[in-house]
Amino acid sequence: MPQASEFAIRLALPTDAAVIAHQRACMFREIHQLSAGAFIQLLDRSRVALEPMLQSGEYVGWLATPPEDPQRVVAGAGCQRRQVLPHLKTADVVAEGRHAIVLNVYTEPEWRRRGLGERLMQEVLAWARRERLDRLVLHASTAGRSLYQRLGFVASNEMRYPGSFD
Repeated sequence: MPQASEFAIRLALPTDAAVIAHQRACMFREIHQLSAGAFIQLLDRSRVALEPMLQSGEYVGWLATPPEDPQRVVAGAGCQRRQVLPHLKTADVVAEGRHAIVLNVYTEPEWRRRGLGERLMQEVLAWARRERLDRLVLHASTAGRSLYQRLGFVASNEMRYPGSFD
């Protein structure tokens, strides 16, 4: 069984939108027990949204392929860039507002426990350093929390409004 270091990691292309959308829908199905209808809807909407975002660079993704089957994507992770207003980084340092949110960190079930999630997150962190981001955030599942903590992520003061805006 190959370990993470044996897998190829490549940047996602616009033509990878369908595989990223599939992994995204599978991730939400595992976390939230999506109905079949919601799964299909999330899959379709994600694919349609991802293609232009990958093309423009608003979404940057990394995909892992096993050594014996380089066409098969078995894990992925991505970041969506978010430009926000300048803000305080520390009491005396103003940040430019270059943010990204980590999304779609997912490994196909039969390929788990080999270090692929950590390897992909190392790619994300290296990219964030190169991009000189002011902030990198994510929403952790229970299963992923220990990995993110090990990599240096900390809980924040973010709150979410659960109501509808319809």
